[in-house]
Amino acid sequence: MSSNTSQPTVLVIGATGRHGRTGARVVEQLINHNRAVRVLIRSDDDRATQLRQLGAQTVVGDLHDRRTLIPAVEDVESVYFTYPIAAGIVPAAANLASAIRQVGITPHVVVMSMGPSTADSPSELGRAQWSAEEILAWAGLNPTVLRVAGLFYENISTLHAESIRANDYFANSFGDAPAPWISGQDAADIGVTALLHPERFAESPISFLPAAELHSHATIAAMISKIVDREISYQHISREQWQAALEHAATRGHSTINLAMAQHISTIGAGLANAGANSHRTANPTAVQDLIGRTPMTLEQFLTENSAQFVS
Repeated sequence: MSSNTSQPTVLVIGATGRHGRTGARVVEQLINHNRAVRVLIRSDDDRATQLRQLGAQTVVGDLHDRRTLIPAVEDVESVYFTYPIAAGIVPAAANLASAIRQVGITPHVVVMSMGPSTADSPSELGRAQWSAEEILAWAGLNPTVLRVAGLFYENISTLHAESIRANDYFANSFGDAPAPWISGQDAADIGVTALLHPERFAESPISFLPAAELHSHATIAAMISKIVDREISYQHISREQWQAALEHAATRGHSTINLAMAQHISTIGAGLANAGANSHRTANPTAVQDLIGRTPMTLEQFLTENSAQFVS
């Protein structure tokens, strides 16, 4: 189905991201709902070609070069903004807000955020995300901020698939505490709901997206063991150990892991491990279903569909 140019245009930022792929899913779903979609891309590569094949318009630009954003934001009614789990979101948000103000529009802005987005977050990226959201608000854009109160299922593939394939175990700083989880696909679909039905999020500018399930990493290891028919184990290591391991992966050229992500996720994991049973993490699959209009994906489904990533 092609994007309907008679409809007001939605600008999607982050559609070529690799972690969670929420932006790409948003593009797909908006086009399925017959919306006109414009996508900001940094380079005209195979991923951009795939987006155009879906029916989206693409505009080459860079959130860190304000001049390139003017053509992207002209005449748009809505903006979906997600940023990689990486450094640089504060100047990116400032450039976006400045470009929107220059062209004189007041689009509905939906931000895919993270649970640790607070002014005093132990995560450097959490603090930066909070500052970026403040900038968009100060610019008078009144963004709808969707803070994901859970980890993406995709984290297991991104952070641990290599170790599972090579060593039959994986390690991190989360410990034994159950963690909240949601698929990137379902989080993206909540973003689509916010774009298409802003009235559902009108009570508060910040909404905490519910998790779909609670699972410890030991439980996840047992799930993977059953799916791949071999023993996979989980090991708890310190924040410092896991951060160092992730930083090593980043310096080896891992396609998704970077130094900022290493500090972020290892710190979040250690915080959850230290809180233990007092972490007050919850899951509410019914709330997720109410927002996306279908049963949310389970972690077991995700692991089964992606089982090839865990087989050497």
